[in-house]
Amino acid sequence: MKKLKKFWNLFEEVSAGTFFFAGITLIFYGVLMRYVFNEPKAWVEEVVRYVIIWGVFLGFSLALRHNQHIQVDIVYDKLPKKAKFFVDLFATLVSIAFCAVYTYYGIILVENRFTSGMVSLDVGIPMWIVYLILPISGTMFLLRFVERLVNIVRGKDVQYDNPIT
Repeated sequence: MKKLKKFWNLFEEVSAGTFFFAGITLIFYGVLMRYVFNEPKAWVEEVVRYVIIWGVFLGFSLALRHNQHIQVDIVYDKLPKKAKFFVDLFATLVSIAFCAVYTYYGIILVENRFTSGMVSLDVGIPMWIVYLILPISGTMFLLRFVERLVNIVRGKDVQYDNPIT
């Protein structure tokens, strides 16, 4: 189980990082082609948009693993330990339900784009590929919330670990 968790952590970090790096590299390429060689490439902006979006959506579960999502905890910090347990449990169950719905409708959207044959304007990328990140990120996010739920039920501290542990 430890090896699987280590692989999963590595997969999250490498996939999100790869998409961000590719996006930044393409932005640099686009600026270089436009301002240095005076030959702007129309496709760069569109591809960069999709690549950065994929990087962000892949980073959702990574942020949850490190407990880096936005949270308002001014009241939470003042609660007794038992109340915090129930708040954590409730919030995690609601989050799991949200992720399940998000993933389900992401699959429906991908199926609709696949059957319609819709493609992007400049490059002609099939839009189902672009929208495929929705069920992928939803599943990854869902798995992290399930992990969080298991930790809460077991009474483990929900502080998240360092990268690749």
